[in-house]
Amino acid sequence: MSENKTSLASTRLITIMLKSIKPSKMYMGKLSHGSDLLEEITDLCIEKNIKLGRVEGIGAVQKARIGYYNQAVREYQYIELDHALEITKLIGNISLKDKAPFVHAHITLSDKKGNAFGGHLAQGTLIYACEIMLQSFEGPELTRSYDEVTGLPLWL
Repeated sequence: MSENKTSLASTRLITIMLKSIKPSKMYMGKLSHGSDLLEEITDLCIEKNIKLGRVEGIGAVQKARIGYYNQAVREYQYIELDHALEITKLIGNISLKDKAPFVHAHITLSDKKGNAFGGHLAQGTLIYACEIMLQSFEGPELTRSYDEVTGLPLWL
């Protein structure tokens, strides 16, 4: 079996990047009604000097804008949901991009019929009510840079 792994590994480039980090501080709280969800989380990261971390949240939005990365054309495509939705899951990470805290988050939302919508959290998602947990970590910085293979700003 290790022969197959060796021969398979020799035919393709395998790149794994892991860094050791330690939990630091945890913040829990409620975000502002009517504010942009992504902007509010980003502002908190700047205020608390979080350059390495994670975010989770639940709640509801007045409307949402979520993205899907179209791999064929290498660009985000966005959908606008102009109605009330529940946040069934918000999860993401915080790292650096252009020397500033950058929040990369995905969100799953549901409507009154239980239909689910999910994707990349984008500006234009307005908070109705949202409770978050924001955790910072200590360790080496993770900085996003343009990745030639995917066209995305990834940790390099």
